Amino acid sequence: MAGRPSLKYLRSKGGLILPGLIVLALMLALQAIGVPAIDRVGSLLFDSYQRTKPRVYQDAGVKIVDIDDETLRRLGQWPWPRTDVAELTRRLTDAGAATVAFDIVFSEPDRTSPTRLAERMKKQGGNEGAIAALDKLPDNDAVLADTFRNANVALAFFLTDEKGGGQVEPKMGFAVAGSPPNTGKATYKGAIQPLPALRNAASGLGFVSLPPDSDGIVRKAPLISTENGQLLPSLSLEALRTAYQTQSVIVKSSDASGEYSGDGSNVVSLKVGDSEVPTTPSGQLMMYFTAPHPERIVPAWKILTGRMSPEEMQRNFQGQVVFIGTSAQGLYDLKSTPVAQTELGVVVHAQALEQIITKTFLSQPDWGKGIERTALLALGLIMAFSLPWLGATRGAILGLVMVGGMVIGSWEAFAQQRLLLDPTYPVLGLTLVYVVETALTYYREERQRAYIHQAFDRYLSPEMVKRIVDDPGRLELGGEEREMTVLFCDIRGFSRLSEKLTPQEIIQFLIAFLTPMCDILLARKATIDKFIGDAVLAFWNAPLDDPDQYANAARGALQMTRRLREINIEKRDRNDALWPGNVSIGIGLNSGPCCVGNMGSAQRLNYSLIGDTVNLASRIEGMTKYYGLQIAIGEDLRRHLPHFAILALDHVKVVGRDTPEEIFGLLGDESLEQEPAFRDFALRHAAMLDAYRAQLWAKADALAEAGQGAAVGYGLRKFYLLMRERIAHFAANPPGEGWDGVFSATEK
Repeated sequence: MAGRPSLKYLRSKGGLILPGLIVLALMLALQAIGVPAIDRVGSLLFDSYQRTKPRVYQDAGVKIVDIDDETLRRLGQWPWPRTDVAELTRRLTDAGAATVAFDIVFSEPDRTSPTRLAERMKKQGGNEGAIAALDKLPDNDAVLADTFRNANVALAFFLTDEKGGGQVEPKMGFAVAGSPPNTGKATYKGAIQPLPALRNAASGLGFVSLPPDSDGIVRKAPLISTENGQLLPSLSLEALRTAYQTQSVIVKSSDASGEYSGDGSNVVSLKVGDSEVPTTPSGQLMMYFTAPHPERIVPAWKILTGRMSPEEMQRNFQGQVVFIGTSAQGLYDLKSTPVAQTELGVVVHAQALEQIITKTFLSQPDWGKGIERTALLALGLIMAFSLPWLGATRGAILGLVMVGGMVIGSWEAFAQQRLLLDPTYPVLGLTLVYVVETALTYYREERQRAYIHQAFDRYLSPEMVKRIVDDPGRLELGGEEREMTVLFCDIRGFSRLSEKLTPQEIIQFLIAFLTPMCDILLARKATIDKFIGDAVLAFWNAPLDDPDQYANAARGALQMTRRLREINIEKRDRNDALWPGNVSIGIGLNSGPCCVGNMGSAQRLNYSLIGDTVNLASRIEGMTKYYGLQIAIGEDLRRHLPHFAILALDHVKVVGRDTPEEIFGLLGDESLEQEPAFRDFALRHAAMLDAYRAQLWAKADALAEAGQGAAVGYGLRKFYLLMRERIAHFAANPPGEGWDGVFSATEK
């Protein structure tokens, strides 16, 4: 028997584990499939790593010549005559630049070439001598092409998704180790190329297309792409190749050595000269950006105006790969990177080459996915199985420790080894397992609370049940002293009535009687303490404060008597066999200090109250049988009901109490108290009691006799008969001068 509760407990906890395991399995499936929105979270996390610890800038032999706003202010607006571009190229070559790479696509002829000017003059009817002189001058594009032939130059082109521009003919060859590489989305149909004369004269030709991720951030730089099945190099890769003066690039696919899984066409690395570059499966370089470093950039005007001496030129450009781009407003192409909201495209190309030369690579290894999946599975299982026993708070602490450990581990892998291990799926999986199991626990607790409500609503007031549910500590032993109002209600002659009924019929009768009575009490904010057979004990102002406790108690008692009269009529009209004739009740009300709280033993509690106020209320209820009225109240409560129809009855020393108490009859509410007939009766009633207590027996009897007829209408027939008997007794047997008018009751 002792093992059964434990087994039930384990089953209840186990019911919470299964949903957590389902969530965990779903997260494992999503991780295997890949969800772009979740993957983007990991990318943003890695962005924050780069901002926290950007790549340390090193002079890798890469410079940028910037055609900036100041250059245009000094040398004129763009586009320049190609002779100026040729001069810039010549000066960089003379300074010893290893390669000059243009992040500019010379796709249109120079409009300032002499031949084009001559054509324009001919159309406008210009001077023939001037036209002839212009025709003899060399074409600017030809001058630039001659300059390119005498220099090591890599030109740029754009790849497009629309056909046109001709098939790009690379300046180098690709040697593929393994299956033909798959460049994924970096596959295009057309290109915008430099003029044929320029690209024929250049040593290298590379694309400058930098497609961002779906959120607009450039995190990877494609080193190879495909146009109509033809492999093509990027500008940064071509700049490196021309600097090495090699004629080919080796592309290694995943099945080249048999060490990699997949379909074999994933790109593993590229090799140019002595530099081997690890890539993503589609041939991209994962960018690791530096913070802005002005020393890598030289304004073009300083070169073309001779501001830099030959020695400075050699110091800055000897053996360097020089990218030429523009940051002038209206000319530059802006990119968003993990470390900069706006960055020049030429800087991205330059930083890609810096990473290759310095061998500073970020890596997202194949085994990293296995670690991420293992972390999700292992930690998710720990959370799923431990949370039902730990609870929400301790489970949250465990979850935070595990999440913190994964994030710290991911950061350390990046900071120490430049490895990208994404904790997003494990963190999300842990969070969802926690949320689902905690939500189910909360749902179960709410159902349990609802069950407590349903169960205890039958014994306590809804307010009391709510307070117990909100604060289970109230179920502990203890009490507090409060000013309260107490009601005792009892069915008159219940023993006689019950003789006509079977035990089951008695229960049905009591249910039919107590249900409407309790409805009235609960509606009047009462707390029903207990049922004692046919009797009801209820009280006000606990557990919740009730500033209208006295009026609520009085109105509740009056409603109970009215409702009982209605029920008697309804049962009689229906000839209800379970309703034993005309049922009447007596109600005793009293107010004063009580001790209320959870009372009983450590094994069984009862929210109840004790005190002299309670005892006196019970005795007052008993006196209603003696006086023959339905509602009697104590003198303390009388002081709190100044506008109700209340009449004094007697000074009584009840059983078990030495101090006498004045007892009053509650006959009605404020509307009855305002009636002239009642006020007249109340005055004559008070005069009768005054004469009685003054031992003026003849006067008292006369007043009692005169008021006896009206007393019947207010339910005081028996009381007036009783008073006349007393008056007759004392008239024949005077009590003497020491008599205080107190009646000593001999029955409860």
